[in-house]
Amino acid sequence: MSLVVTGALAVRTGPGGPGEAGPEPGGDVVVDAAGRVVAVGPDAARDVGPDVGRGGAAGPDGARLDATGCVVTPGLVNAHHHLLQTAFRTLPGTRGVPMRDWLPAMAAAYERAHVDAELVGAAARAGLAEALLCGVTTVADHHLTWPAHVDVAGSVDLARAAAAAADEVGARLVLVRGTAGDDAERAALSADAIAAALVGASPGGVRPDGRVQVAVGPAGVHSDGETTFRLLGEVAARRGLRRRTQANEQVDVAAALERYGRRPLDLLADWGWLAPDVAVAHLCDVTDDEIARVAASGASATHAPGCDVPMGWGVAPVARLLAAGVRVGLGTSGGGSNDAGHLLADARLAMQVSALAGRQLAAREVLDAATAGSADGLGRPELGRLSPGSAADLCVWDVSGVPDAGVADPVAGLLWASPGRRPRHVVVGGRVVVRDGRLVTADEREVARVLTRRVERVAA
Repeated sequence: MSLVVTGALAVRTGPGGPGEAGPEPGGDVVVDAAGRVVAVGPDAARDVGPDVGRGGAAGPDGARLDATGCVVTPGLVNAHHHLLQTAFRTLPGTRGVPMRDWLPAMAAAYERAHVDAELVGAAARAGLAEALLCGVTTVADHHLTWPAHVDVAGSVDLARAAAAAADEVGARLVLVRGTAGDDAERAALSADAIAAALVGASPGGVRPDGRVQVAVGPAGVHSDGETTFRLLGEVAARRGLRRRTQANEQVDVAAALERYGRRPLDLLADWGWLAPDVAVAHLCDVTDDEIARVAASGASATHAPGCDVPMGWGVAPVARLLAAGVRVGLGTSGGGSNDAGHLLADARLAMQVSALAGRQLAAREVLDAATAGSADGLGRPELGRLSPGSAADLCVWDVSGVPDAGVADPVAGLLWASPGRRPRHVVVGGRVVVRDGRLVTADEREVARVLTRRVERVAA
């Protein structure tokens, strides 16, 4: 065995597991040398035998993690991020403005920065390091910025830079080859080349080790037309890739009505982009009929309250989506609108504002969205759960301190209490990547310095 997490106060295994009808039991999580969960429960370490936790991939001092006074959950899955925007946080003129003003402001910032592989790698490294430190073990990066000076080979270099950053810090990455008004044929050639370079012919577009996945996704009908959606859909079908897009935010609805006289989801349905392999982010402005259409299609949804709420772009009706049978994941969106990659904080926000768009969501519903719901939307059922056979991606949250004093339900308290909460330990595929609140796979200060220097060169 490579790792055992021992003595947890409670272990949240995922939807349908222990805790649905009452408090989650505590105990152990046992991980094998292949980075898979072997057993979970009060006596799991004892039941698998006396050799558990000796040596293995976690190293001689990492074979056991003490979870006394802690809640263990699956690693969080950020289903919608824009990692490049980590380099463009709190830019003047980009906060609290209509999306029609925000989009050109961000586009101008990208042009000034001269986006290249160095910037993409530095931003991804910082964004992924931040993610791990906040308990996020998988990040879906909807990369939409492919400058005109970058040809197909250059786009592969950008994608490789992001993947290399993920490998360095130990996070899982889903690289979504997006578009935002790009030439349709060039975007399709680029997506095909990126998939060939990063994952080859691996099933589902997932690298054999499970650490890198490739998907495709236009930004939305506000920026890309039918040809782009259809050509990228053909690449996805040929290579077995997942598809992702954005719909029904302010500018998306307005642009669709102005250009086509129709709403975005009508267009997506006609263009073949409402299907079980598609995830649609945002969905702030949807009717009951549109929710029923999404549910019938088998498509999933991604809620991004940390972007949409503070920017004034709306609140997705998550309770109504769930009631209709739509799988819902959670994402932060990017630093250009959210400024942070703290998915648990955004889960807390999602829970708090949910009553404004229907029913008050329970903490466990939102936690499940941030884990299993997000993973399902990526086509990755082995993630976002802690059950035998699942990937050993997990977080150990210390709930023994003052911020949790008086909390009756420690699992619900993960969201209700301590808004800035960070995990004590984080494990990805059986490997400890955060220990005692510190990143162990890279020098956090150096990661920040590299991105800061690159951004300062642009300002100069």
